[in-house]
Amino acid sequence: MYTYDTLSAAVNGLKKRGFTLDFNLAENCLICQGTRFDIHDFEIVEVYRFEGNTDPADESVVYAIEGKDGQKGVLVSGYGPSAEGMSAEMARKLTINRV
Repeated sequence: MYTYDTLSAAVNGLKKRGFTLDFNLAENCLICQGTRFDIHDFEIVEVYRFEGNTDPADESVVYAIEGKDGQKGVLVSGYGPSAEGMSAEMARKLTINRV
């Protein structure tokens, strides 16, 4: 597994490795360029967690995601106080302890 010191280094590193799509989190799916990826349409292959040194709002997670169709991309999401709303099923799918 790769290691990254910053969120931007993780995103840039993943993009160089072929994770070129930018996913957005919806309640029970991921969206990318108008395409919907339901929970069963993708797998999380890598996870990188970053904590802010002084500001809890700086907490974030970078997910490397591969769709069942072979498309690969990145999802950046907050956790803790900045976590986005999502379904319980999506929260289980994105659980950091999977790695």
